[in-house]
Amino acid sequence: MRLSFMDAFRDRSVFLTGHTGFKGSWLALWLDRLGARVTGYSLGPPSEPNNFRSSQIGGVLARGYDGDVRDVTALQAALAACRPDVVLHLAAQALVRRGYLDPRATFEVNVIGTVNILQAVRSLKRPCVVIIVTSDKCYDNSDCTQNHVETDPLGGNDPYSASKAAAEIVTAAYRKSFFSAGDLATRGVKVASVRAGNVIGGGDWAADRIVPDALRAFAGGEAIAVRNPAAIRAWQHVLEPLSGYLTLAARMLASDDAALCSSWNFGPAAEDEATVEKLVAALCQAWGNGKWRSVSAVPSAGATKQFAEERMLRLCSEKARAQLGWQPRWNFHEAVERTARWYRAFYDRPCDSTRALCLQDIADYETAGADARDDLIFAGGAGSAGNAGGISR
Repeated sequence: MRLSFMDAFRDRSVFLTGHTGFKGSWLALWLDRLGARVTGYSLGPPSEPNNFRSSQIGGVLARGYDGDVRDVTALQAALAACRPDVVLHLAAQALVRRGYLDPRATFEVNVIGTVNILQAVRSLKRPCVVIIVTSDKCYDNSDCTQNHVETDPLGGNDPYSASKAAAEIVTAAYRKSFFSAGDLATRGVKVASVRAGNVIGGGDWAADRIVPDALRAFAGGEAIAVRNPAAIRAWQHVLEPLSGYLTLAARMLASDDAALCSSWNFGPAAEDEATVEKLVAALCQAWGNGKWRSVSAVPSAGATKQFAEERMLRLCSEKARAQLGWQPRWNFHEAVERTARWYRAFYDRPCDSTRALCLQDIADYETAGADARDDLIFAGGAGSAGNAGGISR
């Protein structure tokens, strides 16, 4: 089944913030494959190693800026030089635990950065599509048994989650105040926000995330220490939400339907939500000789403070299915196996470019049918020790 956006971005100018990050680097590569002229705006890569360098993303950019979204003057100048048809705002402080350690910077980047990108779009005075990327953690998750829909209340019990909820409020305020439905015909600026689940895939080396921490440990012959075994997350391969963003942007380019200018969830199918215990067991098996051990969620004397994390986060993506025709293409096991395969190739040949690995996954995703979701079942517990465990690190 052919993806609906395959021809939408050819010869389009796209301004992409956060292009040096995990999701942003994959998106830059995909946009280039689709024929877009991509301008990147971001600080340097957030980790070492990183997908931006290992996949040589700089080589696919029409232009790249080393810039901070908190610098509104530099941001406006870069956006004006790009003359974008599409703005994809991914730049963010993206880690829950870092939000606890540096809440001020988290709010500055995630909230003021969003203000600045929207203000810079205002100053352009030209039609464009704007996609603001936030997170499933933007929801008030006090009743954590429900699958969140786009109209659910926003909230956040930690700085990162609260900053993403605030970014959503900012986006809605700018849309209603400056880019309203009545102005679409004259201004032509169309603004939407998008929310996704826990994304996995090759090229993520962020600290305190379960997948990169696990695969670093496996590559070194060590067992990964995991916490909070019963925590449930909406795991999905990185290409799933990116395909959602591209689907939405393509529709917005082609239509003045004001209903598109709203918030959208792009999450996995309900059967692909899984505990961290299940994720780690599947990673162990996909790697081949991975091991893990459970650790207490209560730190011992002198240990790093244990920060609170939500027990369950679930998304409902029925709006995107019904109104955009978007569906996830790869199930949980396909996502885990492709992720492990990518890292295995990297660690076996760390000096080789990983661009071909990313492009192969993209090509396979493009040609996969949305209904080709197999029933592959991994034997649970492979490589496990003790009674299972873990959540994002």
